[in-house]
Amino acid sequence: MPSYVAFLGHQPHISIAELAAVVPGFTLQKRVEKKVAIFESPEPLKPEILSTLGGTVVLAEKLSDSVLDISNLPKVLVQALEKTRGRKVTFGLRTVGLPPKTIRNLYRKCKDTLRHEGRANRYVGTDRKPAATVLLHDAGLLDGSHGCELTIIAGEELFWVGRTIAAQDVDSYTKRDMEKPVRDTTVGLLPPKLAQIMLNFGLWLARENGCKGAFKKTPQLLVLDPFCGTGVIPMEALLRGWPVLASDKVMKGVNGCSKNLDWLRKEEKIAKKDVPSAVWKQDALKPFELKNPPDAIVTETSLGTPLKERPTQKDAMKEKTENEALQEGFLRNIAATLPGIPIVCTWPVWRTKAKPIFLERIWKVLGELPYEVVLPVEPEDPARPTLFYRREDQFVGREIVLLKPKKAEEKK
Repeated sequence: MPSYVAFLGHQPHISIAELAAVVPGFTLQKRVEKKVAIFESPEPLKPEILSTLGGTVVLAEKLSDSVLDISNLPKVLVQALEKTRGRKVTFGLRTVGLPPKTIRNLYRKCKDTLRHEGRANRYVGTDRKPAATVLLHDAGLLDGSHGCELTIIAGEELFWVGRTIAAQDVDSYTKRDMEKPVRDTTVGLLPPKLAQIMLNFGLWLARENGCKGAFKKTPQLLVLDPFCGTGVIPMEALLRGWPVLASDKVMKGVNGCSKNLDWLRKEEKIAKKDVPSAVWKQDALKPFELKNPPDAIVTETSLGTPLKERPTQKDAMKEKTENEALQEGFLRNIAATLPGIPIVCTWPVWRTKAKPIFLERIWKVLGELPYEVVLPVEPEDPARPTLFYRREDQFVGREIVLLKPKKAEEKK
């Protein structure tokens, strides 16, 4: 089977879960260090897949099993550059497990070998740090137009050599995060990458739920975000060509979401007739009356009061009580008015000095509702089958929860 290496984001446990959700037949072969994963897929992956993955920074595909040691790499590079036109080429090395001195000697040998083959060349990156993902795009190393980057993973009984085929487009993320017309810093800002991850979990749940659109060659879901805010999740869904339903109980959020979707349509040339969307004012605890039910609900519910400092135990418990009531009302409403729809949502986690405080009473509520909590991978904590998203500079984290509707026979 084709073998790949994924360089993961700053939440590697979530990145692995996303890959397992997106890549059919995903098989994790080995974790190397914390943020590098070697995996296999029954079918070759297209580089374009990375544009929909929020948790993978760089993707490389294995070149051959015949590369036995580092001495073969200059010849491997020459072969990899055979289809690159022009006399001058650019190359890079992305390595794990090799000391800087070895990397330095390797790129010098590569330069000498290319020169001997009549190819003028330029190396990007250093012996301590590979080229930035922006440079991979700008230098034409991903599509092979001006060169390539070799990825080398070395370790005990391990020597994996591949070619970098895709890298995150940082400029694109920055543009839609920072340049959209409406940003509300008074609430927790959902990163576009996390929105992508949640949508991929929604796709996985839709497949588990038997949604026909989820199995198309180019999957398409109708997504509902009932806590849309300024529309981060609806924007990312729209970029994938997925029709969107978005609502919020605050008119400020409805207006902000509408403006941001209009801006995105103009920037990316997404016609409403091709990818429809609707935004309206509604309390998510009130009954939903929709002409066409969504294939999945993907939403950031509420993180509670925005915090500028670490909460005390007392303040966190007060926030927890209020949030438990909101989450219960929301889930009971969805179960009653949109039955059988899978849900991806976030619950707040307050980071006090003593310990993180999670929602607890909501689990009893879930036991009374027709859902089961699932994950596409084994959970870190079997007693809590969710994913914890945490950033060191934030005092409220996110617990990502995937709810799969129970079938009739499972409800009995």
